[in-house]
Amino acid sequence: MTTTTTAVLVPLLPFLGAAFGLLLGRRAPGFVRPLAVLPTLAAAVLAVVVAARQGGGPGGKGAIDAATQLTPTGSVPIELALHIDGFAALVAVLVGVVATCVQVYSTGYLRDDPRYASYAALVSLFTSAMLLVVYSGDLMVLLVGWEIMGICSYFLVGHYWETEAARSASLKAFLVTKLGDVPFLFGLFALATDAGTFRITGILNAVAGGHLHHPTLVALLLLAGVAGKSAQFPLHTWLPDAMAGPTPVSALIHAATMVAAGVYFIARLLPVFAASAAALVVLAVMAAVTMVGSALAALAQDDIKRVLAYSTVGQLGYMTGALAVGDRGAAVFHLLSHGAFKALLFLGAGVIIHAAGTNSLAAMSRMRGLSKRIPDAFWTVTVALLALAAIPPFAGFFSKEAVLGAAEHAATGEAHLALDGFHGHLGSVPSAAGWTVLIAGLVTALLTAAYATRLWLLAFFGRGPQEAPDHGKQPLVMNAVLWVLFLPTAAFGIAAPALPEWFDGSELTPTLVTSVLGTGLALAGALIMYGAWRHTAAVAARRPMGAVAVDPDAAPAVSEEEAIATHAPAYGDNAGAPDPADPGRLLLGPLHAPATCGFHLDAVYTTLFVRPVRAAARLVRFLDREVVDTYVHGAGTGARWLGTAVRRAQTGNVQTYLGALLAGSLVLAVAAVLVATGTGA
Repeated sequence: MTTTTTAVLVPLLPFLGAAFGLLLGRRAPGFVRPLAVLPTLAAAVLAVVVAARQGGGPGGKGAIDAATQLTPTGSVPIELALHIDGFAALVAVLVGVVATCVQVYSTGYLRDDPRYASYAALVSLFTSAMLLVVYSGDLMVLLVGWEIMGICSYFLVGHYWETEAARSASLKAFLVTKLGDVPFLFGLFALATDAGTFRITGILNAVAGGHLHHPTLVALLLLAGVAGKSAQFPLHTWLPDAMAGPTPVSALIHAATMVAAGVYFIARLLPVFAASAAALVVLAVMAAVTMVGSALAALAQDDIKRVLAYSTVGQLGYMTGALAVGDRGAAVFHLLSHGAFKALLFLGAGVIIHAAGTNSLAAMSRMRGLSKRIPDAFWTVTVALLALAAIPPFAGFFSKEAVLGAAEHAATGEAHLALDGFHGHLGSVPSAAGWTVLIAGLVTALLTAAYATRLWLLAFFGRGPQEAPDHGKQPLVMNAVLWVLFLPTAAFGIAAPALPEWFDGSELTPTLVTSVLGTGLALAGALIMYGAWRHTAAVAARRPMGAVAVDPDAAPAVSEEEAIATHAPAYGDNAGAPDPADPGRLLLGPLHAPATCGFHLDAVYTTLFVRPVRAAARLVRFLDREVVDTYVHGAGTGARWLGTAVRRAQTGNVQTYLGALLAGSLVLAVAAVLVATGTGA
């Protein structure tokens, strides 16, 4: 089998699995799980084969290219094209591995869900769409996968459609991402107009030759779509709310699909963005605000999945920050390592929620012995949190320090955009972009370690009098998947720097300055949070027992399944109440309240966009009902009155008709005489 054929099968197999899963879901339910797992697993294996044959070499050197023209457009041609360089090969492996883990995990997590068949088919379709984005060599074909992912996310986030939270979250995710996709589409058209092609290789050749006439405009239009898909400020607000979907869906979206698509898109077309210094500065500012703001918000969240959601937003900020300083090797490196440990964190959070029966960290902090109930989740999530906090020697340390090192080089004027095929064409990275990313990255390193420590302490080291509930042993497949993802989380960071040919030739070795600063700040953040936790523990110990314990006389607890489906506290009304002893509240102080609600950005959008649109809709409805309908109803009323008058004249009496005829004839005769007399005069 040729490499091209193998590459075509990678996105095709999950698509076929989705199609057959939907067709056979009701007729042959026994085939649903094999059709969910096996095609995705086969795609992951084939992605590894393609990566091995590709052998690295991003930017076109050693890339796999194949194309066939679709129906002629009469203008810029659209081709069904493949372009697989080192970045595409590695990202496809990530997508395949994480999607397989999610499908296997879901067989246990949603084993009793009546809508599992449609869920599994949508996950397979989601995976296929992301793989299409990764392997596509034509931007219009890429756009197809880009939009299919948006549709799949709408259905998957709204999987628990019985709940208002899920319905609202799915609609919000769809609308916000579509808001970014509109300028994104215009950007693609403008880019193709300048380059004369939608082929990625042709566009990169046009940039190398200096034939891109409007680089800043094109880059800013494309950034809008990237901000929506990859949840960057100011279009990030949909991602935390998307936690209303099933936990495996959250893992898939956050680790390997959807949000990774925007970062991957910029990495693949980085020369287009690098052709405009202004675009790089805008990208750096966007990344900096996203990093710091999301880290502060994560410190204030009570829902364990929302903590991880804001964490994803911040880590994506690191990736876009690396791209802003011209190092796509560091960006893709962090994308891959983040995909491993974030998938592990979300799937581990699923096990924690499954065991605790609640998403609330405040409720978990009042349970004793939860870590002993779920030892697999405890150890694997602990390592994943260390990777998230960039503690060596785990994957997150190497990838995050690669980003900070790239920012340091840009800030000191040592970085030049020397991408494959673009030497001398793109100039250097603005130092302002480097300083912006470096300072924000260091501040975020401190905050990341703080909220990671807070999550670990509240989830696993509860100090209440109640024992953690025993819902029985977790399904074996759920725990097995955690250990599968544990391996790249622990070891990928050590192995990746030995493969510089996959990352634009970058060595990806941390610099001494950023390593010392980054690790020192991470340790400081963890120690500060630990001290705050100990302080709040001492304060709580001096309070009456009922101040922190779950009231046994509270409202009846909901079932575990209801808690998972509705994100409701499973231990009565006061189980998920904000904990005054929360160390995050102590550290944030007056920032805690605005950080809890995402700094009121949704309220700003409501004021600026939602209310005006609703007011305009009410005005249109009024004009349609009171003005347009008035004319329509008036015409109908006039015709009806005329018909009534004519109907009343139809008496059926012949004498009446003859009288009317003679009277009419007499009137006409008189009128004719008068007209004749007037004419003669």
